[in-house]
Amino acid sequence: MIGRLNGILAAKQPPQIVVDVGGVGYEVDVPMSTFYALPATGERVQLMTHYVVREDAHLLFGFATHDERAAFRQLVKVTGIGPKVALAVLSGLSVLELNQAIVMQDVKRLTRVPGIGTKTAERLLLELKGKAVATSGVPGAASGIANPADDVVNALLALGYSEKEAAAACKDLAADLPLNDAIRAALKLLSKAK
Repeated sequence: MIGRLNGILAAKQPPQIVVDVGGVGYEVDVPMSTFYALPATGERVQLMTHYVVREDAHLLFGFATHDERAAFRQLVKVTGIGPKVALAVLSGLSVLELNQAIVMQDVKRLTRVPGIGTKTAERLLLELKGKAVATSGVPGAASGIANPADDVVNALLALGYSEKEAAAACKDLAADLPLNDAIRAALKLLSKAK
């Protein structure tokens, strides 16, 4: 099993990249969220990976964060969802947005992802209902910082709010808010909703 690659980014051709690790070039498929976070060609890169062995191919998928990889692994467990569809979902939605769609059972949000029809979206939501995808809390490998919205959701859950309420309160928060201000803003929104 190949769990992580740490090497030089040799080539970028979306959705595939080549990472040179000790003279061996690994072809890695990545979601667009990871692709946009990559450094320039020739620079060092570290990716969390998922290795798939099939009868006709050996495939390597790479992710900027532990949470993206965990979400990918949960997505491919859903009946009828293969690695390419899971990559498409993670290319169209962040892990937080995917969690919000699952909590709110938002079929429309998922069907906006290219390649995801209504039936596939409904199956995804049904099989992942009640399961938050990727709540590892491990900082992102590419950026070195965790998603602050996840911290806000966790704080609201600890205060007794439901997953649905917490996700709804965090939906429109500015990404650059400091954690304390983000929690206060979410609590204000929740108090107005009652």
